[in-house]
Amino acid sequence: MSQTNLPTRSVLVTGATGFVGRAVCGKLLDQSIKVHGAVRGAGNLTKLPAGAQAVSIDGVGPDTDWSAALLGVDTVIHLAARVHVMDDTSEDPLVAYRQVNVAGTENLARQAVACGVKRLVFISTVKVHGEECDVTYTEDSVLSPQDPYGVSKLEAEVALQRIADETGLEVVIIRPPLVYGPGVKANFLRLLGIVDRGIPLPFASIDNRRSLVYLGNLVDAISLCATHSEAGGHAFLVSDGDDVSTPVLIRRLAKALQRPARLIPFPTRLMRLAGKMLGKTNAVDRLVGSLTLDKSNLKHQLGWQPPFTMAEGLAKTAIWYKSRPRI
Repeated sequence: MSQTNLPTRSVLVTGATGFVGRAVCGKLLDQSIKVHGAVRGAGNLTKLPAGAQAVSIDGVGPDTDWSAALLGVDTVIHLAARVHVMDDTSEDPLVAYRQVNVAGTENLARQAVACGVKRLVFISTVKVHGEECDVTYTEDSVLSPQDPYGVSKLEAEVALQRIADETGLEVVIIRPPLVYGPGVKANFLRLLGIVDRGIPLPFASIDNRRSLVYLGNLVDAISLCATHSEAGGHAFLVSDGDDVSTPVLIRRLAKALQRPARLIPFPTRLMRLAGKMLGKTNAVDRLVGSLTLDKSNLKHQLGWQPPFTMAEGLAKTAIWYKSRPRI
Protein backbone atom coordinates (compact mmCIF):
# COMPACT_ATOMS: atom_id res chain seq x y z
CA MET A 1 0.00 0.00 0.00
CA SER A 2 1.33 3.41 -0.91
CA GLN A 3 1.41 5.86 1.97
CA THR A 4 -0.27 9.23 1.85
CA ASN A 5 1.06 11.50 4.56
CA LEU A 6 -0.95 14.11 6.39
CA PRO A 7 0.52 17.61 6.41
CA THR A 8 1.82 17.04 9.94
CA ARG A 9 3.85 20.06 10.99
CA SER A 10 3.85 20.02 14.78
CA VAL A 11 3.22 17.17 17.23
CA LEU A 12 2.68 17.24 20.98
CA VAL A 13 4.10 14.14 22.67
CA THR A 14 2.94 13.55 26.23
CA GLY A 15 5.12 11.41 28.46
CA ALA A 16 7.96 12.71 26.33
CA THR A 17 10.77 11.84 28.74
CA GLY A 18 9.61 8.25 29.25
CA PHE A 19 10.94 5.00 27.83
CA VAL A 20 8.78 5.23 24.70
CA GLY A 21 8.30 9.00 24.65
CA ARG A 22 11.94 9.94 24.13
CA ALA A 23 12.22 7.50 21.24
CA VAL A 24 9.03 8.85 19.65
CA CYS A 25 10.36 12.41 19.89
CA GLY A 26 13.60 11.35 18.23
CA LYS A 27 11.77 9.59 15.40
CA LEU A 28 9.57 12.61 14.67
CA LEU A 29 12.54 14.98 14.74
CA ASP A 30 14.30 12.75 12.21
CA GLN A 31 11.27 13.30 9.96
CA SER A 32 11.67 17.09 10.30
CA ILE A 33 8.48 17.37 12.33
CA LYS A 34 8.36 20.01 15.06
CA VAL A 35 8.02 18.33 18.45
CA HIS A 36 6.48 19.75 21.62
CA GLY A 37 7.43 17.46 24.50
CA ALA A 38 5.22 17.65 27.58
CA VAL A 39 7.27 17.00 30.71
CA ARG A 40 6.24 16.93 34.33
CA GLY A 41 8.07 19.58 36.33
CA ALA A 42 10.82 22.00 35.39
CA GLY A 43 13.49 19.52 36.49
CA ASN A 44 12.75 17.32 33.45
CA LEU A 45 12.97 20.05 30.81
CA THR A 46 16.50 19.04 29.80
CA LYS A 47 15.70 15.33 29.37
CA LEU A 48 14.23 15.63 25.88
CA PRO A 49 16.18 14.89 22.69
CA ALA A 50 17.92 17.92 21.19
CA GLY A 51 15.53 19.83 18.96
CA ALA A 52 12.35 19.10 20.91
CA GLN A 53 10.57 22.03 22.53
CA ALA A 54 9.91 21.22 26.17
CA VAL A 55 6.67 22.31 27.81
CA SER A 56 6.23 21.84 31.56
CA ILE A 57 2.92 20.55 32.92
CA ASP A 58 1.77 19.73 36.45
CA GLY A 59 0.92 16.10 35.79
CA VAL A 60 -1.97 14.63 33.79
CA GLY A 61 -5.45 14.95 35.21
CA PRO A 62 -8.93 16.41 34.70
CA ASP A 63 -7.72 19.95 35.48
CA THR A 64 -4.43 20.06 33.57
CA ASP A 65 -3.98 23.19 31.47
CA TRP A 66 -2.66 22.09 28.06
CA SER A 67 -3.02 25.45 26.29
CA ALA A 68 0.70 26.28 26.08
CA ALA A 69 1.65 22.75 25.02
CA LEU A 70 -1.02 22.67 22.27
CA LEU A 71 -0.14 26.01 20.70
CA GLY A 72 0.31 25.46 16.95
CA VAL A 73 -0.01 21.66 17.25
CA ASP A 74 -1.95 19.62 14.67
CA THR A 75 -1.36 16.10 16.11
CA VAL A 76 -1.13 14.73 19.66
CA ILE A 77 0.59 11.48 20.61
CA HIS A 78 -0.66 10.64 24.09
CA LEU A 79 1.73 8.36 25.95
CA ALA A 80 1.52 9.79 29.47
CA ALA A 81 -0.40 7.50 31.80
CA ARG A 82 -0.55 5.94 35.19
CA VAL A 83 1.11 2.72 34.17
CA HIS A 84 0.47 -0.84 35.29
CA VAL A 85 1.77 -1.23 38.85
CA MET A 86 2.57 -4.66 40.31
CA ASP A 87 1.15 -5.12 43.83
CA ASP A 88 -0.55 -1.71 43.78
CA THR A 89 -0.96 -0.39 47.32
CA SER A 90 -3.43 2.39 46.47
CA GLU A 91 -6.56 2.37 48.61
CA ASP A 92 -8.64 2.19 45.43
CA PRO A 93 -6.39 1.52 42.41
CA LEU A 94 -9.19 1.96 39.86
CA VAL A 95 -9.96 5.46 41.12
CA ALA A 96 -6.26 6.37 40.83
CA TYR A 97 -6.02 4.98 37.30
CA ARG A 98 -9.21 6.71 36.20
CA GLN A 99 -8.03 10.09 37.45
CA VAL A 100 -5.05 10.06 35.06
CA ASN A 101 -5.89 7.61 32.29
CA VAL A 102 -9.56 8.43 31.77
CA ALA A 103 -10.31 11.92 33.08
CA GLY A 104 -6.85 13.17 32.15
CA THR A 105 -7.10 11.79 28.62
CA GLU A 106 -10.59 13.19 28.07
CA ASN A 107 -9.48 16.62 29.30
CA LEU A 108 -6.50 16.62 26.92
CA ALA A 109 -8.64 15.55 23.97
CA ARG A 110 -11.27 18.23 24.51
CA GLN A 111 -8.64 20.95 24.88
CA ALA A 112 -6.90 19.60 21.75
CA VAL A 113 -10.11 19.95 19.76
CA ALA A 114 -10.58 23.51 21.04
CA CYS A 115 -7.02 24.33 19.89
CA GLY A 116 -7.57 22.96 16.37
CA VAL A 117 -5.78 19.62 16.69
CA LYS A 118 -6.82 17.25 13.91
CA ARG A 119 -5.59 13.87 15.18
CA LEU A 120 -4.87 12.20 18.52
CA VAL A 121 -2.88 8.96 18.69
CA PHE A 122 -3.62 7.16 21.95
CA ILE A 123 -1.25 4.50 23.24
CA SER A 124 -3.48 1.96 24.94
CA THR A 125 -2.62 -1.67 25.75
CA VAL A 126 -3.44 -5.20 24.64
CA LYS A 127 -4.73 -5.65 28.20
CA VAL A 128 -8.03 -4.05 27.12
CA HIS A 129 -8.74 -7.44 25.51
CA GLY A 130 -7.89 -9.38 28.65
CA GLU A 131 -5.02 -11.37 30.06
CA GLU A 132 -3.41 -14.68 29.11
CA CYS A 133 -5.39 -16.54 26.48
CA ASP A 134 -4.83 -19.48 24.14
CA VAL A 135 -6.56 -17.61 21.30
CA THR A 136 -4.72 -14.87 19.39
CA TYR A 137 -6.22 -11.43 19.91
CA THR A 138 -7.30 -9.27 16.99
CA GLU A 139 -8.76 -5.77 17.02
CA ASP A 140 -12.20 -7.38 16.82
CA SER A 141 -11.68 -9.59 19.87
CA VAL A 142 -13.95 -9.03 22.85
CA LEU A 143 -12.80 -6.19 25.10
CA SER A 144 -12.61 -7.66 28.60
CA PRO A 145 -9.89 -6.07 30.75
CA GLN A 146 -9.14 -7.91 33.98
CA ASP A 147 -7.33 -5.32 36.10
CA PRO A 148 -7.75 -1.62 36.98
CA TYR A 149 -5.08 -0.53 34.50
CA GLY A 150 -6.73 -2.33 31.59
CA VAL A 151 -10.18 -1.09 32.65
CA SER A 152 -8.97 2.52 32.73
CA LYS A 153 -7.36 2.24 29.31
CA LEU A 154 -10.55 0.82 27.81
CA GLU A 155 -12.62 3.57 29.41
CA ALA A 156 -10.22 6.12 27.93
CA GLU A 157 -10.69 4.53 24.48
CA VAL A 158 -14.46 4.82 24.88
CA ALA A 159 -14.20 8.46 25.97
CA LEU A 160 -12.01 9.28 22.97
CA GLN A 161 -14.41 7.58 20.58
CA ARG A 162 -17.26 9.64 22.04
CA ILE A 163 -15.26 12.84 21.53
CA ALA A 164 -14.39 11.78 17.98
CA ASP A 165 -18.08 11.23 17.20
CA GLU A 166 -19.00 14.60 18.67
CA THR A 167 -16.22 16.73 17.19
CA GLY A 168 -14.64 14.99 14.20
CA LEU A 169 -11.29 14.56 15.97
CA GLU A 170 -9.38 11.75 14.28
CA VAL A 171 -8.51 9.21 16.97
CA VAL A 172 -6.02 6.40 16.40
CA ILE A 173 -5.62 3.73 19.09
CA ILE A 174 -2.52 1.55 19.38
CA ARG A 175 -2.56 -1.52 21.66
CA PRO A 176 0.94 -2.88 22.28
CA PRO A 177 1.99 -5.91 24.33
CA LEU A 178 5.14 -5.88 26.50
CA VAL A 179 7.65 -3.37 25.09
CA TYR A 180 11.41 -3.99 25.32
CA GLY A 181 14.47 -2.11 24.13
CA PRO A 182 17.22 0.20 25.36
CA GLY A 183 16.03 1.89 28.53
CA VAL A 184 13.55 -0.83 29.47
CA LYS A 185 12.69 -1.14 33.15
CA ALA A 186 10.71 -3.38 35.50
CA ASN A 187 10.45 -7.12 34.87
CA PHE A 188 12.30 -7.19 31.55
CA LEU A 189 15.28 -5.36 33.05
CA ARG A 190 15.30 -7.82 35.96
CA LEU A 191 15.21 -10.71 33.50
CA LEU A 192 18.18 -9.26 31.63
CA GLY A 193 20.11 -9.16 34.88
CA ILE A 194 19.23 -12.74 35.81
CA VAL A 195 20.25 -14.10 32.40
CA ASP A 196 23.41 -12.01 32.34
CA ARG A 197 24.46 -13.38 35.74
CA GLY A 198 23.85 -16.94 34.62
CA ILE A 199 21.29 -17.71 37.30
CA PRO A 200 19.49 -21.03 36.58
CA LEU A 201 15.80 -20.68 35.78
CA PRO A 202 13.19 -23.49 36.10
CA PHE A 203 11.45 -22.55 32.84
CA ALA A 204 12.53 -25.26 30.40
CA SER A 205 9.17 -27.07 30.56
CA ILE A 206 7.01 -24.04 29.79
CA ASP A 207 5.19 -24.39 26.46
CA ASN A 208 3.50 -21.08 25.71
CA ARG A 209 3.54 -18.24 23.16
CA ARG A 210 3.82 -14.54 23.84
CA SER A 211 3.91 -11.46 21.61
CA LEU A 212 6.37 -8.67 22.35
CA VAL A 213 7.25 -5.47 20.55
CA TYR A 214 10.68 -3.90 20.23
CA LEU A 215 10.83 -0.19 21.02
CA GLY A 216 12.03 0.68 17.52
CA ASN A 217 9.10 -1.19 15.96
CA LEU A 218 6.54 0.44 18.25
CA VAL A 219 7.95 3.91 17.61
CA ASP A 220 7.85 3.30 13.86
CA ALA A 221 4.20 2.25 14.08
CA ILE A 222 3.31 5.27 16.24
CA SER A 223 4.97 7.63 13.77
CA LEU A 224 3.08 6.02 10.88
CA CYS A 225 -0.23 6.29 12.73
CA ALA A 226 0.45 9.97 13.37
CA THR A 227 1.09 10.78 9.73
CA HIS A 228 -0.76 8.29 7.50
CA SER A 229 -3.96 9.66 5.99
CA GLU A 230 -5.80 6.33 6.38
CA ALA A 231 -5.03 5.76 10.07
CA GLY A 232 -7.76 7.93 11.57
CA GLY A 233 -10.63 6.11 13.26
CA HIS A 234 -8.79 2.80 13.60
CA ALA A 235 -7.45 0.71 16.46
CA PHE A 236 -4.30 -1.30 15.84
CA LEU A 237 -2.51 -4.13 17.60
CA VAL A 238 1.26 -4.02 17.15
CA SER A 239 4.03 -6.55 17.76
CA ASP A 240 7.29 -7.88 16.34
CA GLY A 241 5.30 -10.64 14.66
CA ASP A 242 7.60 -13.27 16.18
CA ASP A 243 5.76 -14.97 19.03
CA VAL A 244 8.02 -16.90 21.39
CA SER A 245 7.75 -19.19 24.39
CA THR A 246 9.30 -18.17 27.70
CA PRO A 247 12.26 -20.59 27.32
CA VAL A 248 12.87 -19.46 23.72
CA LEU A 249 12.91 -15.83 24.88
CA ILE A 250 15.45 -16.75 27.59
CA ARG A 251 17.66 -18.49 25.02
CA ARG A 252 17.51 -15.52 22.67
CA LEU A 253 18.32 -13.12 25.49
CA ALA A 254 21.25 -15.31 26.51
CA LYS A 255 22.54 -15.33 22.94
CA ALA A 256 22.25 -11.54 22.70
CA LEU A 257 24.10 -11.17 26.02
CA GLN A 258 26.69 -13.80 24.99
CA ARG A 259 25.84 -15.88 28.02
CA PRO A 260 24.75 -19.53 28.38
CA ALA A 261 21.01 -20.11 28.86
CA ARG A 262 20.65 -22.01 32.13
CA LEU A 263 17.17 -23.55 31.90
CA ILE A 264 16.01 -26.35 34.18
CA PRO A 265 12.90 -28.53 33.62
CA PHE A 266 10.15 -28.07 36.19
CA PRO A 267 6.46 -29.08 35.85
CA THR A 268 4.27 -26.15 34.93
CA ARG A 269 1.41 -27.42 37.09
CA LEU A 270 3.67 -27.24 40.14
CA MET A 271 4.63 -23.69 39.23
CA ARG A 272 0.95 -22.76 39.13
CA LEU A 273 0.34 -24.49 42.46
CA ALA A 274 3.25 -22.67 44.06
CA GLY A 275 1.97 -19.39 42.68
CA LYS A 276 -1.47 -20.00 44.17
CA MET A 277 -0.02 -20.89 47.57
CA LEU A 278 2.20 -17.79 47.61
CA GLY A 279 -0.49 -15.41 46.34
CA LYS A 280 1.41 -14.94 43.06
CA THR A 281 -1.10 -16.48 40.67
CA ASN A 282 -1.09 -13.53 38.27
CA ALA A 283 2.71 -13.44 38.14
CA VAL A 284 2.89 -17.15 37.35
CA ASP A 285 0.16 -16.83 34.73
CA ARG A 286 2.22 -14.17 32.96
CA LEU A 287 5.21 -16.49 33.03
CA VAL A 288 3.58 -19.70 31.81
CA GLY A 289 0.48 -18.47 29.96
CA SER A 290 0.11 -17.40 26.34
CA LEU A 291 -0.73 -13.91 25.11
CA THR A 292 -0.45 -13.39 21.38
CA LEU A 293 -1.85 -10.77 19.06
CA ASP A 294 -2.34 -10.40 15.33
CA LYS A 295 -0.62 -7.32 13.87
CA SER A 296 -1.84 -7.90 10.32
CA ASN A 297 -4.38 -5.07 10.38
CA LEU A 298 -1.52 -2.56 10.52
CA LYS A 299 -0.13 -4.11 7.37
CA HIS A 300 -3.46 -4.30 5.55
CA GLN A 301 -4.62 -0.79 6.48
CA LEU A 302 -1.33 1.15 6.46
CA GLY A 303 1.21 -1.13 4.78
CA TRP A 304 3.28 -1.40 7.97
CA GLN A 305 5.97 -3.97 8.53
CA PRO A 306 8.24 -4.01 11.59
CA PRO A 307 11.61 -2.56 10.54
CA PHE A 308 13.50 -4.64 13.13
CA THR A 309 13.50 -8.37 13.80
CA MET A 310 13.30 -9.61 17.37
CA ALA A 311 16.91 -10.74 17.11
CA GLU A 312 17.96 -7.21 16.15
CA GLY A 313 15.85 -5.71 18.92
CA LEU A 314 17.27 -8.03 21.56
CA ALA A 315 20.82 -7.37 20.33
CA LYS A 316 20.35 -3.60 20.64
CA THR A 317 18.81 -4.09 24.08
CA ALA A 318 21.74 -6.24 25.19
CA ILE A 319 24.27 -3.64 23.98
CA TRP A 320 22.45 -0.96 25.99
CA TYR A 321 22.29 -3.21 29.05
CA LYS A 322 26.01 -3.96 28.93
CA SER A 323 27.00 -0.32 28.45
CA ARG A 324 24.64 1.41 30.87
CA PRO A 325 26.06 3.01 34.03
CA ARG A 326 25.82 0.69 37.03
CA ILE A 327 24.71 2.13 40.35
